[in-house]
Amino acid sequence: MNNQPKLDKYKQEIADLYSRRSQTYDNSDWHLQIAQRLVEYGRVSRGQQVLDIATGTGHVAIAAAQIVGSEGRVIGIDISPGMLAVARNKALELNLHNTEFLLADAEALDFPENSCDRIFCSCAFIWMSDLHAALTHWHTFLKPGGIIGIHAFADTAFVGGVVTQQVAQKYGIAFYMSKPTGTVEKCQNLLEQAGFKEIEIKIEQDGSYISLEKAKAMWAGNSHPAPGQYPPPLSTLSTEQLAQAQAEFEAELEALQTEQGIWNDITTFYVFGKK
Repeated sequence: MNNQPKLDKYKQEIADLYSRRSQTYDNSDWHLQIAQRLVEYGRVSRGQQVLDIATGTGHVAIAAAQIVGSEGRVIGIDISPGMLAVARNKALELNLHNTEFLLADAEALDFPENSCDRIFCSCAFIWMSDLHAALTHWHTFLKPGGIIGIHAFADTAFVGGVVTQQVAQKYGIAFYMSKPTGTVEKCQNLLEQAGFKEIEIKIEQDGSYISLEKAKAMWAGNSHPAPGQYPPPLSTLSTEQLAQAQAEFEAELEALQTEQGIWNDITTFYVFGKK
């Protein structure tokens, strides 16, 4: 596999974003918790071959590696060198010898066909350039009877994104955010169209109240990468329009504020399919 994947501008911006986040990414227990549940629901067992796509700091890969044991093997791939460095250090500290982390583009992998018992993609599926093509590509790597497990988020999830969509619509701009995977039906259809069967989707209601300040910090702006879209949708706005849109975004959030704060829904779908 090519040690240095050729990334387009969209993916390079994602790689740079997550490399910047790499040193603080593990400060969030939420990422770890839902990654571990993905592995648990995916029924990983000893001796299996596991591919963890967009492994990040290795939450899924490490959880799987501790289950598959010395007879198994886990490969974690990511486009962010910063995230991979953290993952490798964690595996080293845990003395895991059945785990390998590779710099690679999830949509351009060249693993052998029918070689994986499990494929996971935690928190990152929505970032793929072509969701259908990615799933179809990954399907080839699974052994017959193998299982894929991905996270998806409801179209109500992440208040910053939901409000950004509402504001952007006033300017004739479509923001995808979680919409492509935002319902159970959409997730079901994506997996069916990619050839998966026996599809199972677990829905977990999650979320918390956050401060107005934290909610305002979710503003996408005109340079932050947007899932599945390049260039960032708001980059078409003039400086004056962008400032006005941000003011409208903040006003909408202020209207949502309660004594507890602003509710940030994170309804999560655990989506599984079998080859």
